[in-house]
Amino acid sequence: MGEQPIYTTRAHVFQIDPTTKKNWVPASKQAVTVSYFYDSTRNSYRIISVDGSKQVIINSTITPNMTFTKTSQKFGQWADSRANTVFGLGFASEQQLAKFSEKFQEVKEAAKLARDKSQDKVETMSNHSQESGRETPSTNQASSINGTDDEKISHVGPEAAVLKTENERLKSAVEQSNTNAKKWETELQTLRENNARLVDALQESSANVESWKKQLSAYKEESDTLREKIAELEAQCNEANLEKQKNAQLSVRVQELETELQDKEQELENLRKQAEIIPQLMAECETITAKMQTAETQNKELEGRIQGLQLDIDDSQQKQGNMKGELKKFMDMLDGKIDELHELRQGLSKLGVDN
Repeated sequence: MGEQPIYTTRAHVFQIDPTTKKNWVPASKQAVTVSYFYDSTRNSYRIISVDGSKQVIINSTITPNMTFTKTSQKFGQWADSRANTVFGLGFASEQQLAKFSEKFQEVKEAAKLARDKSQDKVETMSNHSQESGRETPSTNQASSINGTDDEKISHVGPEAAVLKTENERLKSAVEQSNTNAKKWETELQTLRENNARLVDALQESSANVESWKKQLSAYKEESDTLREKIAELEAQCNEANLEKQKNAQLSVRVQELETELQDKEQELENLRKQAEIIPQLMAECETITAKMQTAETQNKELEGRIQGLQLDIDDSQQKQGNMKGELKKFMDMLDGKIDELHELRQGLSKLGVDN
């Protein structure tokens, strides 16, 4: 039947950096197919992965001494002493990682059973070879005692040939077993050395993890400090925004007051223009007074005309009284406007100081 796939999945493949023994080096640019293969002829299991360019990036024969380790929720690794490297697989989900790990354990147990059966078979063949070696002389001895040489040839010959053939086969098996034992001892020594290197790498990784934990703790503390500073800055920004809103309100109020001030100044200007007429009215009053004095002087001279002019004088006095009353009202109104303008200026000065 040859080698057949028994389980297939997809993952990102990594290999440990051979120089540092710490960092992972990507073996594929994207997720590739990773498969378990079973070789019925050799009774062995392998993990094989080929990238898009048909290049083999994983060719790892599974042995009972291998261990698949989950290092995170979606990442696992195992060491291959024959390839002298550590393979890492990154999966898309935890379920894929769990399924791959379970399959690895199943294949590992199957490889262990296959190895035990092979060792039992070799031990059985070795024991059988030793028993055959012990039984052959006794058979020959019995043959030599019981009969002549011709009888020995005719009676013992076929069994001896079979035993000799079996002996040769068992000797070859024992030699092969010894050769395999030496090979396995060499591989075991290599595995021990690789295991020691992996233990050192694991210790270094543990030390690096502790260092990373300390750095992470320091980063967390720094992050908390930065968050507190950000909260303080946000509070300050909120206060600044409130101040800006207050300043905007004050600016609007100042503009309103400036508009009112301009209106008051316009009214004051109008009052000033009206006040410019007062000297003319005063001059007219003085002229009228002079005329009245002249009229009084002339009255003495023109007593005869006083009765005729009395009405004119009364009318003139009445007009003068009305004019003085209007002038007094105008002056009172002007004084009130001046007082209001003064109070407005004091309010603006106080508001400018507060702002």
